[in-house]
Amino acid sequence: MTSRIVLLGATGYTGRLTAEALVARGARPVLAGRSPDKLAALAEKLGGLETARADVSDPAAVRALLEPGDVLVTTVGPFLQLGEPALAAAVDAGAIYLDSTGEPPFVRRVFEEFGPRADRATLVPAFGMDYVPGNLAGALALQEAGDRAHRLDVGYSMQGTRGQAFSRGTLVSSIGVLFEPGFAFTGGRLVTQTPGHRTWRFDAAGRTRQGLSIGGSEHLTLPALAPSLREVGVFLDWLGPATGAAHLLSPFTGLAARVPGASGAAQRLATALGRRVAEGPSGNEQVRDIAVAEVRDRVGELVSRVELAGPEPYGFTGAMLAWGATTAAASGVRTTGAAGPVQAFGLDALTAGAAEAGLVRA
Repeated sequence: MTSRIVLLGATGYTGRLTAEALVARGARPVLAGRSPDKLAALAEKLGGLETARADVSDPAAVRALLEPGDVLVTTVGPFLQLGEPALAAAVDAGAIYLDSTGEPPFVRRVFEEFGPRADRATLVPAFGMDYVPGNLAGALALQEAGDRAHRLDVGYSMQGTRGQAFSRGTLVSSIGVLFEPGFAFTGGRLVTQTPGHRTWRFDAAGRTRQGLSIGGSEHLTLPALAPSLREVGVFLDWLGPATGAAHLLSPFTGLAARVPGASGAAQRLATALGRRVAEGPSGNEQVRDIAVAEVRDRVGELVSRVELAGPEPYGFTGAMLAWGATTAAASGVRTTGAAGPVQAFGLDALTAGAAEAGLVRA
């Protein structure tokens, strides 16, 4: 490797998984976080790694972690509240940046606010279970569709969940963005759209699912791969039978979001609820992540379909972040500015990297 890898948030649930995956790939990352004792214990467990204290409440300390050309991996969330210091530090240092966020408003900020300033840095947000599977499935389906591609729909499904399906961090992030504006790519442009505005029925692993629309990174990354593409939809089926009700409540959520203080109240509620749940999911070993992408032409005819099946989501996130970091450290990335997984690494390399992490075509 020719570049250092710095892992910020190493002692959190996803951070520890990422640290372990990095070491398994032969890397020796610098483990960074706010608790020296926890960092030292993890560093010793993983073979005597270097550590550095850095708290995101101190942007100067985060900036001091980085040198030009470093690879920064951050798992510190909720990203909408805590993610900016690491992002700004990467831009200022000219580093390669990867994160584990699943928060659509933060991803949009990366592309619209920080991407244009990153002339020496490369920013690749949401490089895990959110939203690598959909980006990869969508890119493969668009490649097969060619210039017939007019509409792309991406659906996410999880199977085998029981007990606590999500980590504390995912729960806090999801509730914290409840009243934040969503977005979609429609009519050939990015527009603001309330989450849950649309539903989509799709087949995954032989069963019909109903997904609720969200603002995924696919809206921001995949249109550049297909000039003829005019519509992109991203959907989650994670609410199960409650999907229909959530869709009907979507307009009221949009109205509530306009109430002064609503966003802050949601974030406070998320923090309070987060204290009541375990740090990591329980009974998650049998969970499988599935991503489906379907491309249609102008008259609505199905042109191509790709279904990818992956492993347990959090382990997949750690493995993908480790693959991305070690690949970037060894050979760099393909672009600067804000980039999707395909733009940063190329479709063939990303397909191979995802397969190493257990995400393959079904």
